Amino acid sequence: MSPAIRPIAIGIFRRADQILVGFAYDAVKNERYCRPPGGAIEFGERAAGALRRELQEEAHADIGEIRLLGVLENTFELEGVPKHEIIFVFESSFTDSLLYERAEIPLYEEGWEGSLQWVALAECRTGAVALYPDGLVALLDGRDGTL
Repeated sequence: MSPAIRPIAIGIFRRADQILVGFAYDAVKNERYCRPPGGAIEFGERAAGALRRELQEEAHADIGEIRLLGVLENTFELEGVPKHEIIFVFESSFTDSLLYERAEIPLYEEGWEGSLQWVALAECRTGAVALYPDGLVALLDGRDGTL
């Protein structure tokens, strides 16, 4: 079976100059990295619907209106295995405003460190925090991601 391109939907949730992310670790690269919450789009599912489902499954949270910020294409290696993703990047908000007051939100998803956390975009811009997918910081900053 040949490798497949994986379509995913991720959500940008903002708190002042911070965004919400989950952390994971790539042992091959010896790198701790983060990504906004979301996940795979299932066959027959719309990208925005996938984001709603994933946030409900992973964080037990409901989200409000969803706005498409852009679409990124990412080729990378994870644990030494080549990957290829098409990422729908949405901006949204939680319907429960109390979630913005929490330092961490429990994350119910294997492969991640156990909670979603707020990180300053400034740390992602400088590389102090490795934020994926590639091109996300430029998209969030409104910079052109022309290939």
